[in-house]
Amino acid sequence: MRAEPRSEAHYVDERSGATYPIDDPRWCGDDGAPLTVSALPGITREQVDTGARSLWRYRAALPVPIDAPVSLGEGCTPLVEKSWGEDRVRFKLEWFSPTGSFKDRGTSVMISLLAQRGVREVIEDSSGNGGASVSAYCAAAGIRARILAPATTSPAKILQSRAYGAEVQLVPGDRDATAAEALRQSAHTYYASHNWHPFFLQGTKTLAYELWEDLGFTAPDAVVTVAGAGSTVLGCDLGFTELLGAGQIARRPRLLVAQPAHCAPLHAAFHAGTETPVPFDHAPTIAEGTAIREPVRFPEVLRAIRRSEGDMAAIPEDAIASAVRRLAAMGLYAEPTSATAAAAIEVFRARGAIRPGETTVVLLTGSGLKATPTMTELFG
Repeated sequence: MRAEPRSEAHYVDERSGATYPIDDPRWCGDDGAPLTVSALPGITREQVDTGARSLWRYRAALPVPIDAPVSLGEGCTPLVEKSWGEDRVRFKLEWFSPTGSFKDRGTSVMISLLAQRGVREVIEDSSGNGGASVSAYCAAAGIRARILAPATTSPAKILQSRAYGAEVQLVPGDRDATAAEALRQSAHTYYASHNWHPFFLQGTKTLAYELWEDLGFTAPDAVVTVAGAGSTVLGCDLGFTELLGAGQIARRPRLLVAQPAHCAPLHAAFHAGTETPVPFDHAPTIAEGTAIREPVRFPEVLRAIRRSEGDMAAIPEDAIASAVRRLAAMGLYAEPTSATAAAAIEVFRARGAIRPGETTVVLLTGSGLKATPTMTELFG
């Protein structure tokens, strides 16, 4: 039986205004621009499926009914309150996801859709976590996966993809070179990209719904996250916008977004007041998951931050390393990429973006087990 879309949902190219049917098996617009799903009405607390202990408890918020979700139990991750300097913040431990990173939210929904539509083989490009996630969910769905990754990717992340049975192709050069090779190969194999596919963001938006439920069906005042391609930013923007439209929250949380100073293209444009890239200095960073010089959804990420009255910060390498150690000292073993968000807490507090007495959530997106070589250097 064909699953019918909800509320006339369709794909939208926000840059040109072009629209496409949601049952069209595409991942980008005719002109190569990224797509999103048209505005959805959101859900109420009564529509949460409390019998499902996974992100699929929010399935009513998705644009298309999924008859047989490909699920490994993703979502429902801990929200732990801790002191960080002068602040009490709540850390959202997304590494409790099945493959060890927040990517499982988007991947579960994206692969569920593709499996429902009969896709049998995909490619994905990733610096590690996205590839591991796609590999796992393809294994669960019986879909063949080929993962393209930079040759410098952490061995633990590559091993994880291979363990799930995926073919791994290491690409010389940086993260952007890997993305370019994936685009070339997408002419022959379906491109299940966590940066491109609009249904990946539909899965990521469940993070907003989950925080809403975690906090007694209220929104936090601020969400601190890290951005490479910006999928957590866009997911939170989508989810909280839907909750606002459904009358379930009074306002969007401020999105406070960190990037490593060694690779901060979004930060540079944000503080330049533009929606287009501006020159910035680039160097290798221990936050390898964010080392993306040309994010696919560049203007959309910036609009989401500004729409929330949020802010951005660029974090030096030594501050990222210090945050990894501080988190570990309180029992939280986070990879440097996600620890970048924790390192930004005091920066945002000094600017007044984090305020005493408010509810601040800090997203820790991946486990330190994903970056064993770097963690060995930091703690050895």
